[in-house]
Amino acid sequence: MSNDFAFCPACGGKNIQNINNRKWICTDCGFDLYNNTAAAVGCIICNANSEVLFEVREKEPRKGFLALPGGFIDPDESAEDAAVRECKEELDAKIKSTEYLCSFPNTYLYRGITYKTCDLFFTADLSEDTVFHTQKKEVQSVTWKKITSKADLDALPLAFESARFALEKWLLKKGVQQ
Repeated sequence: MSNDFAFCPACGGKNIQNINNRKWICTDCGFDLYNNTAAAVGCIICNANSEVLFEVREKEPRKGFLALPGGFIDPDESAEDAAVRECKEELDAKIKSTEYLCSFPNTYLYRGITYKTCDLFFTADLSEDTVFHTQKKEVQSVTWKKITSKADLDALPLAFESARFALEKWLLKKGVQQ
């Protein structure tokens, strides 16, 4: 799916061209717009029983599927701060620490627009006194899923492939062979 404009956002002309779904150029006024990748974060939070915390998504894309806590990075915000903020906003989770794990590209289709993202994943430790209060417009519920093998991971209805790749990397880091 390509993201196209019928009219130039600057001059209203019809001569706006989509160049490889990466850039738009208006030949009437010289307007150009780049389709840059958006940055997002996800947190792998594991408990003592080798269970990983997942959100059940409340909204599209992929409503009802499992997702790691996370979201888009705000302007002028570090990835680490975004990870902590997103966990607080979505779950009222208190994060003690984060550690960068990996990044993977992702495609996020929302209201007919395809967004390309770079998802940065962190492992995160919860404060012991965390009690979850979900952001109802974002999260249906939370669930813990045991992941001790790739088979466990493959059985999960994950919302985004980037999370699957990150969890595979997390398993490798824990010494689980694929």
